[in-house]
Amino acid sequence: MTVATVLNFGTRTPTAVLELLVKEKCSQITLNRSDALELALLRPPFRTFLNSSSNRCEGNEALEWIIYCLPTMAEYLSEAGQADSAFVRSETMKATSKIAIFDPNVNDFVAIDNKSDVLKTLASLDQLASDIFADKKNENTVVVVGSGGREHALAVALAQSPLVGSVVCCPGNGGTATEKNPKIRNCGADQKNATVIALVKDLNADLVVVGPEQPLVDGLVDELAKECPGVKAFGPTQAAAELEASKAFSKDFLQEHNIPTATYKNFTNVDAALSYVESLGENERVVVKASGLAAGKGVLLPESKADTIAAVHEIMSDKAFGAAGDTCVIESFMTGPEASCLAFCDGKTAVLMPAAQDHKRALDGDKGLNTGGMGAYSPAPCVTPDLQAEIEAMCIKTVEKMAERGTPYVGVLYAGMMLTPNGPSVLEFNCRFGDPETQVLLPLLDSDLFEIMCACCVGQLSSVDVRFKENTSAATVVCASKGYPEKYPKGMEITGLDDAADIEGVKVYHAGTKLDNNTNVTRCSGGRVLAVTGMGTSLSDALKKSYSAVNSISFVDDSGNRLLHNRTDIAKGAMNKKIRIGVLGSTRGTALVPVMEACMSGDLHAEIVTVVSNKQDALILEKGRSLGVTVTSKFVSSKGLSRAEYDAECTSVLVGAGADLVLLVGYMRILSKEFCDYWKDRCINVHPSLLPKHAGGMDLAVHQAVIDAGETETGCTIHFVTEEVDGGPIVVQKIVQVEANDTAETLKAKVQKEEGLAFVEAISSLGGSSKQIISYADAGVNIDAGNALVDMIKPACKSTRRAGCDADLGGFGGLFDLAAAGYNSENTILIGATDGVGTKLRIAQSVKNHQFVGVDLVAMCVNDLIVAGGEPLFFLDYFATGKLDVHEAASVVEGIAEGCRQAGCGLIGGETAEMPSMYAPGDYDLAGFSVGAVNRNDVLPKDVSASDVLLGLPSSGIHSNGFSLVRRLLEKEKLSYNSPCPWSSTNETVGDSLLTPTKIYVKCCVPLLKAKLLTGLAHITGGGLLENLPRSLPEGVDAEIVYHPPLPDVFKWMQQASGLDDKEMLRTFNCGIGMVLIVKTDKVEEAKQILKDAGENTIYDMGTLVASGSKTVQMKASLT
Repeated sequence: MTVATVLNFGTRTPTAVLELLVKEKCSQITLNRSDALELALLRPPFRTFLNSSSNRCEGNEALEWIIYCLPTMAEYLSEAGQADSAFVRSETMKATSKIAIFDPNVNDFVAIDNKSDVLKTLASLDQLASDIFADKKNENTVVVVGSGGREHALAVALAQSPLVGSVVCCPGNGGTATEKNPKIRNCGADQKNATVIALVKDLNADLVVVGPEQPLVDGLVDELAKECPGVKAFGPTQAAAELEASKAFSKDFLQEHNIPTATYKNFTNVDAALSYVESLGENERVVVKASGLAAGKGVLLPESKADTIAAVHEIMSDKAFGAAGDTCVIESFMTGPEASCLAFCDGKTAVLMPAAQDHKRALDGDKGLNTGGMGAYSPAPCVTPDLQAEIEAMCIKTVEKMAERGTPYVGVLYAGMMLTPNGPSVLEFNCRFGDPETQVLLPLLDSDLFEIMCACCVGQLSSVDVRFKENTSAATVVCASKGYPEKYPKGMEITGLDDAADIEGVKVYHAGTKLDNNTNVTRCSGGRVLAVTGMGTSLSDALKKSYSAVNSISFVDDSGNRLLHNRTDIAKGAMNKKIRIGVLGSTRGTALVPVMEACMSGDLHAEIVTVVSNKQDALILEKGRSLGVTVTSKFVSSKGLSRAEYDAECTSVLVGAGADLVLLVGYMRILSKEFCDYWKDRCINVHPSLLPKHAGGMDLAVHQAVIDAGETETGCTIHFVTEEVDGGPIVVQKIVQVEANDTAETLKAKVQKEEGLAFVEAISSLGGSSKQIISYADAGVNIDAGNALVDMIKPACKSTRRAGCDADLGGFGGLFDLAAAGYNSENTILIGATDGVGTKLRIAQSVKNHQFVGVDLVAMCVNDLIVAGGEPLFFLDYFATGKLDVHEAASVVEGIAEGCRQAGCGLIGGETAEMPSMYAPGDYDLAGFSVGAVNRNDVLPKDVSASDVLLGLPSSGIHSNGFSLVRRLLEKEKLSYNSPCPWSSTNETVGDSLLTPTKIYVKCCVPLLKAKLLTGLAHITGGGLLENLPRSLPEGVDAEIVYHPPLPDVFKWMQQASGLDDKEMLRTFNCGIGMVLIVKTDKVEEAKQILKDAGENTIYDMGTLVASGSKTVQMKASLT
């Protein structure tokens, strides 16, 4: 067989290379930084899978081809470039493989299976590199104009080039001033044209990169051409920047050249604009835009005609955006996902970058005011390969038409796109990199940015391969000053930057920051302060890293207030994207109708993106066309093609449309092994029987076989497609009854009714793309984080060791040795107790203070356990969350360990459950399980009788009951958890006070149990004294309370705020008594002494038990 390794082609798909791979019948093709070749190979005329069984020959000998694309000099000098060339040189010397070298500059091979030619070509690369260093062409100076996060990202990317010696930011920010790469520095007081030109001359700069739009619109590139003619300037001229400077111009340009955009009208007269608005239908929505530059805020989205009239007045009459509103654009309202599509342009052509999506609104859920952008991510899943190609064609056409009008466009063209039901449409153009899109796009760039920009400046973009990292995603979260985009504070110290930078895959880009030279402290100087970018192998991985870094950063003012705001839902929609369904069918496609209806109604979180048939007149193609122009409905002829070749072409259509899952709906072809391997676990079929019965049969023959076999039930089966016909794993089965008078035709009709519903049920059960089905991480469960948590909490658990257990984690169950703890198993009874913390958790989650709720959890269990007379032996916990935050969970478990230490029991195990579908991110719940032991003769209550004395032990506060009412009272009194505590004379907040942990009574009560001084106990929890004390009383005995201590301040406030009477207070809260002890009269003093020896200095004589028949608490004392 023939195998091939293909190196360094990036986005290039040269015909010569594809022809060589097919000609040599390569059965296994490995792509190294050459992923674009895969789709090109699938398409006509090549129709080849990377791994093709049809190209395999008999025998075990493998002939290997190595096909190498010559790199640019920057690529060659990079670490990856050096590794590639060393590999090719080594394999050439071994002479065990055929080597082919492709030169993209001549678009042909320069060496094929010729050792001498290969070595000469590699030697020429070395000579070119040597010449560059000799001529110091690796010491280019670049000036980056601007001071935002975009410019910081540009500077970092440019400084990575081996051809760049210095990157000077004018004026730059606190991040570029402190960047660890020594190539980067700040210079210049502002970004005015005169300042930049003077700096360029002073530095003898080689390249100027203009970040913001204003200098471009002000003609900086034009002035540089006059004043510094030898300097390359990356950015459009003033005339070309008109695409952003005037929305009226760009709309006219788009319309003139038939580039899709919303219908529109331009107005310079307010009365004409208002008259046009009045002519619109009552429910006809439009968008109203200020034509000029308005700092990204000149687009208004009115929802009614009255709103539209007000918007026109705001722009044209009130001059809310100044001169930018002299011309007003009113355009039709478009619907669909938005995407930021940026392209490198050289005045002749354009190369599109991966699509990004950003979040403009200030608050979660796309609420609040518009901003410059609160976060972004890339690649955007909504832009499929086919859409990417279509949008790139629009950008290329734009560049070509700009050149034809004499205003060639050089730089970055930012096309804001709306993916409408009728296809992609241009919302607007920007003439520069986006912010924060730049902070996710440039980290993904796998080519040399300096080379790309230089190539654009001289009209040779085609000489450079613009490639991006494969199988990698990036997400950025903007950290803003609280109050942004309205009034916000400045000057706060930024802490945690080093901690954030230490997280692998994270880069913090600065925007509104300034270095305090007196203290060397980085401070906030703007609204959008930082953009924290995470990179990972998936979008979820990138988001996790970004948010982990954000959580380590704070903006702290002089009073210690933390004033950082960020959105917590960046990329939430992309993480929950619809399943994209591709369909292969040969017949009418009746079973597809319920799927179509379920997609349209929203019953399925899915969308059909393509329908492909091997029959030109198949009615299933009409069903696809009925879904609109964005759904690819295509006939693919099988004439003259092998099974694998045909399947490859169909796969190219499915992949181009972005299909995640393939449905076979009446598809009358046997699939190749290559297709089954490619779509493994991502392709499902319906079979008209209850598999495995009647596998391999088709249509009426199956139903007749059911009747002939005398079966009483049949149905249909949805199964994953494998090479074994009808042999894949079953997903769903639907059953129908076989009647005595059924024929094959009537049975077919009954089963067909179920097939579409079965498809819907199967797709629903998958819940996302097939990769999400099989990947725990894609379902939002992070196994690595769980493992990290175990490692983090092991020391805390180990600290709870006691006789009988080692308190070690990692096994399937915790072990406890009763004998080692001093218990005789024949006379020992085990006691179990379980409880939670209740809605007190809401407070901990709100104020992000998790260290005490673990103590609460242990207390609620072990306090119940000792009431039965037992000694707590061991404890287990259950922690459930929607999104595992390792540090948060570790804090909770450390609290649990502290509770176990106070209770003298071992923390021998627990369960951490990450359940995204059950809990929102940031929410968690707790449950605890405690086991204790008691001699069977010492179980409490025991011998409780009239005249026994009641001793009360004080609580530490509200403990863990009654918090639903507490939170309602705080709302009523308009108090937040950060408010000063109204019942405390200290400086603590409401939240701090309420989170006081529940008191654990084990160490003071167990000595009393061992001394056999107690006849009973009552743990005062939910239901208060009035409900809990009777649980320890026998029939015929009441509790008479003659004394109750004064209400602690917190309970006084609760009674005043609620208006509850004494009885309701005693039924709701513990009111200052956490545990009641029942003691024989002659044992009271001895019991008190043991309590004092255990550190319990406050003991209340509350009353006695009296003979009665009601088992109730008789209150003879009032609350004061």
